Amino acid sequence: METKPTIDLSALLERQRKAWSANPPDRAQRMADMAALREAVVRRMPDLVAAMQADFGHRSRHESLISDGVIVLQEIDHVRKHLRRWMRPKRRFADWLFWPARTELQYRAVGVVGIISPWNYPVNLGLVPLVTAIAAGNHVMLKPSEYTPHTSRALTELFAEVFPPERVSVVEGGAELAARFAALPFDHLFFTGSTAVGRKVMAAAAPNLTPLTLELGGKSPAIIAADYPIETAAARIAAGKFFNAGQTCIAPDYVLVPRAKRDALVDALRQCVERSYPDFSQNQDFTSIINEGHFNRLRGLVDEARAAGARIISLPNDAAHDPARRRFAPTLVLDAPLDSRLMQEEIFGPVLPLVPYDTLDQALQLIAALPRPLALYHFDHDRKRTRRVIAAQLAGGVNVNDCLLQFGQTHLPFGGIGPSGMGQYHGHAGFLAMSKQLPIMYQSRWPSWALMRPPYGKLAERLIGWLVR
Repeated sequence: METKPTIDLSALLERQRKAWSANPPDRAQRMADMAALREAVVRRMPDLVAAMQADFGHRSRHESLISDGVIVLQEIDHVRKHLRRWMRPKRRFADWLFWPARTELQYRAVGVVGIISPWNYPVNLGLVPLVTAIAAGNHVMLKPSEYTPHTSRALTELFAEVFPPERVSVVEGGAELAARFAALPFDHLFFTGSTAVGRKVMAAAAPNLTPLTLELGGKSPAIIAADYPIETAAARIAAGKFFNAGQTCIAPDYVLVPRAKRDALVDALRQCVERSYPDFSQNQDFTSIINEGHFNRLRGLVDEARAAGARIISLPNDAAHDPARRRFAPTLVLDAPLDSRLMQEEIFGPVLPLVPYDTLDQALQLIAALPRPLALYHFDHDRKRTRRVIAAQLAGGVNVNDCLLQFGQTHLPFGGIGPSGMGQYHGHAGFLAMSKQLPIMYQSRWPSWALMRPPYGKLAERLIGWLVR
């Protein structure tokens, strides 16, 4: 196991590339690898949950099982079910000018894929890209977050049981190692994390022209229509926002609510928190903030907004915060200035600004003034209005009348746009992202295009003239 910051990453990459070149995984090998991985994940799930608990200080066991267990196993099952069809060469029609030639697409592994995974879902966001890379026939080097060392060690042990190191290896270390890792000449580099770090990863990969998939974040808005049931919206927004204590890239970052319904939304969210997390100080279903630095950052965002005139509502009460255990209570923010850090930066915690609006146009203008988000949530039973909202905004993905659940759809691609990311994965989209779609043209014995070669005669002159008419 390579854990030292002085590890020779270039040598490790070269070892993996040579192994891949000598024996690229065929479908049987890929299927066997994913079956073995699935069995190991199921067997080691209690250890993985315990590792995440140790890294977070406290993490909801059920949320770990849902996000880092169910979703991962669902992805493996989906990929294994469809891999044969995905790998099959696809016939394509040759343009009529080139008949009787024929064409097809083949799907080839690219080689060695580097994956830099984050801390907020350390199993899911490491394993799902890894499964995708394996399905496409690649070898993998994984760099997990230094913020979750217990989980990183558990993953290292799991992979060592399933894969030879020249096929899958884990390297552990901090920011310095991550920077060197991103600068390696991978055949594809997959990064999940913040937009700020994503820029650094992209810059590091640029000298090698390494193809990238960047899964970033941003300020994902939720819009509540004027006639949508406020209690239903509150329940679904609260479930999405406070899952993993808001440490989710697609969590609703702020809510646009009709001005006349803002106070009703506050009351409904309060009831949701009291119902979901009774006896909050001892509740086991609410997750802690990953570390003291992130806890203090959240506190700073809220304090800055308060100093600028915002009204802060801690749920269930102001005494619910527990810095010693890094439990940051669900917090609503009213009247936050639009130029405050709270309204400009991705929050990534259980802090939810409520922004009143008077007209839908006003709400859409506010969203458009911010960078394109990773997710857009619209709560509305009016299909015409929903179509208008979707047409007016371009986000990484849209969920109508719920939150977060679009991530778990194996038949839908997942990915951002611009500041919220580039490239997509999950299911077939991930297989395509980590494959080379190799176009092939098979020329016939008697090609019609031979008429278009010099010396150009009268027939070629007529044909060309007809084609450019």
